[in-house]
Amino acid sequence: MPDLSVNLAGLKLANPMMTCSGTCGYAKEYADFLDLSRLGAFVTKSITREERPGNEPTRIVETRAGMLNAIGLANVGLDRFLAEKVPLIQQMPCPVIVNVAGHSFADYIETCSAMDGLDCIAAVELNVSCPNVADGLTFGTHPGRLKELTREVKRKLPHKPLIVKLSPNVEDITQTARATIEGGAEMISMINTFTAMAIDINKKKPRLANVTGGLSGPAIKPIALHLVSRVYRSVAKSADVPIIGMGGVQFWQDAVEFILAGSSAVAVGTALFVDPAAPNRICDGLVEYMNRMGVSRLSDLVGALEVTGKGPASAPYP
Repeated sequence: MPDLSVNLAGLKLANPMMTCSGTCGYAKEYADFLDLSRLGAFVTKSITREERPGNEPTRIVETRAGMLNAIGLANVGLDRFLAEKVPLIQQMPCPVIVNVAGHSFADYIETCSAMDGLDCIAAVELNVSCPNVADGLTFGTHPGRLKELTREVKRKLPHKPLIVKLSPNVEDITQTARATIEGGAEMISMINTFTAMAIDINKKKPRLANVTGGLSGPAIKPIALHLVSRVYRSVAKSADVPIIGMGGVQFWQDAVEFILAGSSAVAVGTALFVDPAAPNRICDGLVEYMNRMGVSRLSDLVGALEVTGKGPASAPYP
């Protein structure tokens, strides 16, 4: 049996497969459809300091090869999370990572501080890049603010690995990646959704009540791969910072592509709405692929993509 285990800055997982935040609740919601014990890690939906009802419906729209969502970070808030959800997380058969969102330094710091002393929480992921709330890109698109936020949160989170989830809605993602690393993040997850919209041509109105939302699914995979590869080669590899790759992962071949591009772990999101057991099936596919390729350790495949020279030219298109 090939060794699928991964070491994410000291966080050891049995395999690289994770869930994307926001796609399968707080803990056991998918337990009837997905063998949670076979996950590398489970990532909760975003938690904010205050309870949030989220955006008005319609909040989800299916698109060609993808999905638009404008949920608006609807969640139970920190107090209810600690009282109602932590007891469920304590029963989870795999490591659990809590995703934290906020609108201010104080929001992030208070919520993350509450996670530091919980033994059932393996790591914290900062959502600084959600495009379906009005100010969700404030931190994620500004390297200076992002570095400062990461530093302040890490000071309050000394006992947990800190992951920062990068937004693709920036001019140069290597700048925000570098900012998070300089701020003290032990890991990067990438990418979050792209800001996008859909129109009802009969009503002549946006199909989402929020007008815009976050585009996810297979449609964004080629872009996500490019951004992961770029950050890995330009920033993360030399800094020895693991990347959790995501964006359109549906089959085991997708996971292999992300790993070759530089991802140490891979998360599944939109595909869970089609096949909740996708992470388990992808793990099976990884084992078959590694056996066929004669690879005994998954870690040997991370960043193994052969790129001629330094990558694409500065002006690759005619």
